[in-house]
Amino acid sequence: MKKLKSVLLLALTGILLACQSTSSMNEGQLLLTADFVDQQLRNAVEQYQVMAKRLPPQVLPKTYYKEQDSLATSSTRWWTSGFYPGTLLYLYEYSGDSTLAVAAKQKLQLLEREKDNRSTHDLGFMLYCSFGNANRIMPDSNYRTVMLQGAESLISRYKDAVEAIRSWDHHTDQWQFPVIIDNMMNLEFLNWASRESGDSKFANIAKIHANTTLKNHFREDYSSYHVVDYDSITGAVRHRHTAQGARHETAWARGQAWGLYGYVMMFRDTQDSIYLNQAVNIANYILNHPNLPKDGVPYWDFDADDIPDAKRDASAAAIIASALLELQIYVDGEQQNQYLRAAENMLTNLSSDVYKAKKGSNGGFILMHSVGHLLANSEVDVPLTYADYYYVEALMRYRELLK
Repeated sequence: MKKLKSVLLLALTGILLACQSTSSMNEGQLLLTADFVDQQLRNAVEQYQVMAKRLPPQVLPKTYYKEQDSLATSSTRWWTSGFYPGTLLYLYEYSGDSTLAVAAKQKLQLLEREKDNRSTHDLGFMLYCSFGNANRIMPDSNYRTVMLQGAESLISRYKDAVEAIRSWDHHTDQWQFPVIIDNMMNLEFLNWASRESGDSKFANIAKIHANTTLKNHFREDYSSYHVVDYDSITGAVRHRHTAQGARHETAWARGQAWGLYGYVMMFRDTQDSIYLNQAVNIANYILNHPNLPKDGVPYWDFDADDIPDAKRDASAAAIIASALLELQIYVDGEQQNQYLRAAENMLTNLSSDVYKAKKGSNGGFILMHSVGHLLANSEVDVPLTYADYYYVEALMRYRELLK
């Protein structure tokens, strides 16, 4: 039964989302209504139409600063560059509004150059969330070519001695071969590349990297470090750090979200139960944590010193909610119920006036109150493109459950 559910869920998950019913559950077991979900998606369409009108043509959005009524933008080389066109494409898929597709295609033309970028591990975020959605919704041979070249660029950062893909190239005085938990999110791109090309090398590297991360990134309670630094010659672990969290031994919220989503995805793509077990353990750590607020929107770090006054991170909640909506398909009974209820709680609260912006405000972003890098005082308590992306993805996944 679980294998059947896994096959069916391919329509629900990430870039593989398609228009078919995928849940074995009756609609009566779902607490959110179709009207509720449609309303949130309609609001999202309206907001992204606002953003599309004010965004300069040669840049991508990063965040918005209310005090200056100013959009902060980036070039295509910034790691979040794929999320805005990816969200436009999800919303085009939902609404059929061709202006969203036109806006997305214009940004894809800018992004195409990143297919040859070998200086970053974030090509999954940059290319798969954008071109992957485009190719799924409106297939084009050029989209496929761009992604396959991008996958080649990504695996150029893999090293056999470490059995992982290198994340950062900076701070070489501090790290030799740093690997961050975020990198789990880019493995979906490699799994796709193997399925599409017939060359197993991409998926093999994805699995080896996932296994190395599973072995070295997690504590006994299944919380995750942010960074593991490896000896580039021997592959031995040199340091375990949490660069964007409160302290090295704390649980940075978005890092926990990346790990959860990544291992759910790896189970879907490989059917290897070791990844399902890891995802379940991470989910249980998050949902049973005494510092998880009742509304399901985590503090920026589960162990932040100023809880309950610590900043919330809507981006972490959106990523977790989307992951839980997939994970609940792979489990049964009370476990399934727990994950579904938690995702519904997160989506309900993210859709409230506390976290969701009013029409025309927030620079066109959908969600408020995310945290990028608090310790660096960068993007603190602001909207972020990846918060919007995974929020919309979660709504689209829930919409399929309702069919």
